Amino acid sequence: MLLQDINARAAGFLRDLAMVQSSRPKMFGYKRAAAAVASLERPLTDLVGPNGTLTQIPGIGPASTRVVLEVLEHGSSPVVETAVAASGQAAEIERRRRLRINFLSRAMVLEVLEDRRLPAVQPGDYRGDFQMHSDWSDGVATLDTLANACQERGYSHAAVTDHAHGLKIAGGMSMAEAAAQRAAIAQLNGGYGTAFRLIQGIEANIANDGSLDLSDDEAAQFDVVLAAPHSRLRTEIDQTERLLAAVRNPRVHILAHPRGRITGSRAGVVADWPRVFRAVADEGVAIEIDGDPARQDLDFMLARQAMDAGCTFALDSDAHTTGQLVYAETAIAHARLASIPASRIVNCWPLDRLLAWLADRTSCEPVSPSGAGARRHAT
Repeated sequence: MLLQDINARAAGFLRDLAMVQSSRPKMFGYKRAAAAVASLERPLTDLVGPNGTLTQIPGIGPASTRVVLEVLEHGSSPVVETAVAASGQAAEIERRRRLRINFLSRAMVLEVLEDRRLPAVQPGDYRGDFQMHSDWSDGVATLDTLANACQERGYSHAAVTDHAHGLKIAGGMSMAEAAAQRAAIAQLNGGYGTAFRLIQGIEANIANDGSLDLSDDEAAQFDVVLAAPHSRLRTEIDQTERLLAAVRNPRVHILAHPRGRITGSRAGVVADWPRVFRAVADEGVAIEIDGDPARQDLDFMLARQAMDAGCTFALDSDAHTTGQLVYAETAIAHARLASIPASRIVNCWPLDRLLAWLADRTSCEPVSPSGAGARRHAT
């Protein structure tokens, strides 16, 4: 499928224009317009009337509309390119453009989800989200609010994965708080019966040497352990060994947002990704596609390489509010573009198969490095 993501392209030019503004109100105005375009659920081409005018879109004023119409007509914006050339920031803006590669707009996500030509995971295969944050760390929603929102989305199970105690900036839980959260989750599950299961997980921080901010005994108290990098995300130093050490930790189930990239801001971890993917597959760990629109990590191009290396995947929202649970759809879209089947995605497994893997991640036979064939799982 050849991507023609006109909304992402237009949003990018608006972000470029925001960067060259000397006025803060104008800068924030163009940033708001870019965010509005990126979050539209319809392609901009559908919003142009027969007279060539753009349907009024909240957050997009006349100056931004002019940029959008130029992009629709030319594929670029002469207004933006002229402003960039005069700004003295052309090199920095070009650098930031490279940091927006393979990010999908909301309209493109919906197009990919609806494209029946793609022989990959279907949205209906998705059973539950395995990266969500509650008010026990840096999230907003309570446990029961999160669980209810998951059930409204049709999930049969999901994992709440607040930050571990080492990441103070994200309100990481102490082990005493984790024990209290575990009791609260057990009480909630007692009321759900077989209708829904909330799983207690943790998002552990990967230190520079590859160790976690949890001891082995502490990590063993959680049903699912995500390990993710949160530091050294702007350096060009190779960090392959850091990620390999985390993947080889027997307590880790999911390597989460592996690069730690942010659109237009940072490229994230530099690593020998084929080597990392081989280790992920060999260790029976799942590698995550994080659906947060600012992260989209792994993107579909790297995810395809990971699939060919034999990896299993987790597709998660990284939600910090109930409204962000929809971000899982962005992860699913990347998985579909990478042609990943549901059998290779832990979020699509029945609860008994998932629990067996959480208890022993080596219980699954590896996929051949070529990616041929389906992984066979112990049940």
